[in-house]
Amino acid sequence: MNFLKIFSIGVFFLGASYANAQTKETAKKKPVDNPPKCANIKEGKFFRMNYPPNLWYMTVKDNIQTEYYNDGKDFIKLSMVFVGDCDYKLVVVEKSEKEHPIKIGDVLSNKVLATQDDYLKIQSKFENDTYDFVLVKAKENKK
Repeated sequence: MNFLKIFSIGVFFLGASYANAQTKETAKKKPVDNPPKCANIKEGKFFRMNYPPNLWYMTVKDNIQTEYYNDGKDFIKLSMVFVGDCDYKLVVVEKSEKEHPIKIGDVLSNKVLATQDDYLKIQSKFENDTYDFVLVKAKENKK
């Protein structure tokens, strides 16, 4: 199971690095929102930039963030507690895979660093590690 942990962490860093490079290209074309539109994280479906949806995507509704991976077969459900306009805590409340390194009750601190239309740059802190990554909010189907 250590291989799975190492593989998932490696994929996470690879995706985050690639997404960060792509964000810099996008940022050159249009300025970031000033101030950031932090409310964009409060509801919707999100993907990591240039990251296959079968590896990871998330939904947010009613202050519950659910991350899906492994073709949507596995998930981690987190309660969102906003401590500011752009700052929020995530508390793990449920997960499908017992071997996943994150545990129920773990707390992550997140911050929306920047937004640009449907793109959100997030910084996540867990234990002694900090990760920056870019999410793309899926367009809503207007009926």
